[in-house]
Amino acid sequence: MAVESASELKRKDVVGIASLQPGEIQLILDTAEELLEVARRPIKKVPVLRGATVVNLFMEPSTRTRFSFEMAEKRLSADTLNFSASTSSVSKGETLVDTARNLMAMAPDYIVIRHPNVGAPHRLAEVVPASIINAGDGINEHPTQALLDAFTMRQHFGRLEGLNVVIAGDIRHSRVARSNAFLLNKMGAKLRFAAPASLLPAGVEELGATTFLRLEPALEGADVVMMLRIQRERQAAVNFPSAREYYDFFALTEERLALAAPHAVVMHPGPMNRGVEIDSQVADGERSLILDQVTNGVAVRMAILYLLAGGRGAATADS
Repeated sequence: MAVESASELKRKDVVGIASLQPGEIQLILDTAEELLEVARRPIKKVPVLRGATVVNLFMEPSTRTRFSFEMAEKRLSADTLNFSASTSSVSKGETLVDTARNLMAMAPDYIVIRHPNVGAPHRLAEVVPASIINAGDGINEHPTQALLDAFTMRQHFGRLEGLNVVIAGDIRHSRVARSNAFLLNKMGAKLRFAAPASLLPAGVEELGATTFLRLEPALEGADVVMMLRIQRERQAAVNFPSAREYYDFFALTEERLALAAPHAVVMHPGPMNRGVEIDSQVADGERSLILDQVTNGVAVRMAILYLLAGGRGAATADS
């Protein structure tokens, strides 16, 4: 399935993978590849967003995603404002829309939002003129994570089409799994989910993945193995007996990884719970692309900001 890259990103916002066309995904990945070079420069800065203001509005805890966006913004020379729920008027009962309208009075060009409620970025995109970028909404989507995951796979294998990708762990509560499912199906990869029945979402078949209740059969012939942490913060009750038992039956160990293709690579969106869903020898092993994902996340987020600013085709990083 050959995917032709779009010439530009003809949209105001990036709120989900579900609404992106394959050509737009290809454009973002191609642009990120161009911008990856900025990190290798002595001065890691280009003037693409000079004079633009980006608000980072994080209503849930974040380390990698927030820092990655901040790094991307600074490398594009944007001015940034950082807000969190604990230090904003949201903690005093202000609604998200009122918060956004107050922010718009300061004339930002972009708002990067992470929110615990499904659909919050979509709602914001409807009521403010700034470009909205979804940094994760509830258990719905995490589009920039899926794009950086896809970029990392393509960087390693040279393609997405035809790859056998396993996503294993807490699928039920994972916005990463949902966004990856949308993207990988659009781009011609073959997706497998592996999870205990209690950690699979209702209607899982609609996500276009072959589902396994054990990890071992899912791993056979896999090119990519992406492990997910157990999201205890989204569970009223733990959906498995104990962390030790989960490790014994479902963690990615060196022995289980040997069931995958000899060239298989390991990924994880973080944060990792070592000794629960993944063994340290695997996480730190030569087949791990986990730190590559972090590096690539900055380039992908730079690409989205650049394209929303009106960039066309491959980024000319010196422009």
